[in-house]
Amino acid sequence: MGVKEKSAGFRAEFKQFIMRGNVIDLAVGVIIGGAFATITNSLVNDVLMPFVGLFIGGIDFSTWSFTIPALFAGAEPAVINIGLFIQAVVNFLIMALIIFLIVKAINRLHKKEAAAPPPPPAPSKEELLLTEIRDLLKERQQ
Repeated sequence: MGVKEKSAGFRAEFKQFIMRGNVIDLAVGVIIGGAFATITNSLVNDVLMPFVGLFIGGIDFSTWSFTIPALFAGAEPAVINIGLFIQAVVNFLIMALIIFLIVKAINRLHKKEAAAPPPPPAPSKEELLLTEIRDLLKERQQ
């Protein structure tokens, strides 16, 4: 088997892999998730955290940090940004809540679709014939 045959087989296999619906869906989900994360970060940083800061005395979480002194001569001290971590936790909780609500809504829709009663079966030939006879007898009686 030559190099060209191997690369053609690899390309065909890769194309088959990429064209699967779930791979495309995953890629779209990752892209939308990245954009959604940006929106959530803005919501937390620009809208929610200022309100939280008002309730706890006007404290800005993003500036919360503490410094660990350098252990060795010439080394930089380590800065622990605890406020940024708190904001990241709030971001996560908001995203988790929104995803939970979306999944819950989707599950509710699936339950409604599954709970819908099946359509009644079509009447059999005998039932159709008996219905016609009944209708004809009603017409004769009138």
